[in-house]
Amino acid sequence: MNQKLLIRDLTLRDGQQSAFATRMNQNQIDRVLPFYKDANFYAMEVWGGAVPDSVMRYLNESPWDRLEKINVGVGKASKLTALSRGRNLYGYAPYTDEIIDGFFKNAVSSGLDVMRIFDALNDVDNIKSSVKSIKKYGGMADCAICYTVDPKFEGELGANYVDVFTDEYFVNKAKEMRDLGADMITIKDMSGLIPPSRVRTLIPLIKEEIDLPIDFHTHCTPGFGLGAVLTAIMTGADIIDTNIWNFAGGPAAPAVELVYIFAKKLGIEFDVNMEAVAKINKELYEIRKELDAFDAVKQFPKPFNPLTDELPAHIDKEFDKAIESVRNFNEEDLLAACHAIEEYFNFPKPNELVKDAEIPGGMYTNMVAQLKQFNSMDILEDAMKLIPSVRLDAGLPPLVTPTSQIVGAQAVASALNSNNNREKYANPSNQFVALVKGQYGKTPVAIDPEFRLKITGSKEEIPYDTSNYKRQENPILEEFGGVRLAQNEKEELLLELFPTVGLTYLKGLRKKEYESKNAPAEAATAELKKDVVETESQEPSEVIESPMPGNIMEISVKVGDKVEAGQVVLILEAMKMENDIEAETSGTVSKILVEVGSAVQAGAPLIEIV
Repeated sequence: MNQKLLIRDLTLRDGQQSAFATRMNQNQIDRVLPFYKDANFYAMEVWGGAVPDSVMRYLNESPWDRLEKINVGVGKASKLTALSRGRNLYGYAPYTDEIIDGFFKNAVSSGLDVMRIFDALNDVDNIKSSVKSIKKYGGMADCAICYTVDPKFEGELGANYVDVFTDEYFVNKAKEMRDLGADMITIKDMSGLIPPSRVRTLIPLIKEEIDLPIDFHTHCTPGFGLGAVLTAIMTGADIIDTNIWNFAGGPAAPAVELVYIFAKKLGIEFDVNMEAVAKINKELYEIRKELDAFDAVKQFPKPFNPLTDELPAHIDKEFDKAIESVRNFNEEDLLAACHAIEEYFNFPKPNELVKDAEIPGGMYTNMVAQLKQFNSMDILEDAMKLIPSVRLDAGLPPLVTPTSQIVGAQAVASALNSNNNREKYANPSNQFVALVKGQYGKTPVAIDPEFRLKITGSKEEIPYDTSNYKRQENPILEEFGGVRLAQNEKEELLLELFPTVGLTYLKGLRKKEYESKNAPAEAATAELKKDVVETESQEPSEVIESPMPGNIMEISVKVGDKVEAGQVVLILEAMKMENDIEAETSGTVSKILVEVGSAVQAGAPLIEIV
């Protein structure tokens, strides 16, 4: 019986997230849905990841509307899939089973068929509740193993280091997920760091142990992607994740059109309607031009349709060479052939810096963005060098959201500290403290108790405890006619999962609704006022300034409050990390110069104390 290859299309989620900062609006999504209905993909990843946050933060759209409209547009032609982070869902808190259950109930009722569930620490205990809930409401649990590599150290530490992330490690994780009730297993290579040689050993080992469909997910950033995908196909992967031509390659997954050519050459059954894919791709070309401001690559691939365009003889030979190289276990020749194919079609060249650093491309670009905010690009090299040691100190977490963000932000902060003659961990983020404390779950290796004491104040591991979880406030907005901020369960979930972004989005929504019912002059009086002191006769003894660019997430004091030195007065969200801002002196709050949701620059005055 011929092998049948199933395709999960990532274009509308991971594709646009990897290359265009998740900026596709609903109108652009709607333009391609009629063609997707005919494409016959096994599955379409359309939600989760950065989508729920980004559509609110940047597009002022509802994440729930996004999922529901795609469901209406595609129907059940393909399974609609999403990505979530186990107990953390899309936030940084360990959510209660009640919130997790409510989230999956609403996700499935909105059209979701499959949830790809991963944990940033590969702590399988953290995905139990999600697996239970998605299956409870009739969805499928796609449990993802986060592929990662061991850090490289020089000197004595390097000589004594014993590899943690072995084939046995990943196989055992797959078996644990099977035992939880997984319906399928994904090898999730979020960094594109898995070489074909590792794929060749790992997939057969997993398939020997578990009788579940295996999905393979990777990216092309370091140059392994296409060769790794071909190897995955030829070693028995059941499902391959791809993007459509104009959204493929570079930081994204390989193009489905290239996979189609390989499948035909191998005699593998391939049910995707490539005529419909060509129609989608034509529209994506126009959409990509519209997204030029967010295009991380700015390099369009050469136009190509495998149904109508003939391959040049020398490129056709490279496809054959790649196939033979997999059969002969020749990784060097395989990668050379794949790079020749990608170069001919003008896909981005391998990012050697990311390859050598062995970190996710998204993590690298985030670090660059952070340092540009600080006008400190000169310490990028120092920050990159700190990643292995920061990662090891924190228990060797895989570099995937959110741990890649936590480790990357801490490496940047530590490099800045060193540059300013401060201790390496002088200002750990709340999330880094929580990671070291144990509140994200079990790290792959144990954290040194002395380091935990230094960062958290205690040698003891303190796991998360959802019994003390406090739900976000859902206030009555008097300024907008006395309505509740969140008006249904789905909106309440947005507040829980995205406290700052959800608050801003829902306030804007309520304001718009109010203004549509009232005269503009009346609506104008509803603007929120900043909290200022009654008298300005006293000179402030301290002006608390923002140490970095960010958004005000929470203000824990009000004008007139007495504060002590070291007391947390507000929380600043910077680089997607929460940072406690403390008073350096005791006194009385005289002015609050910002409000929740405010965007501030480094050095901006926040609070005055007299």
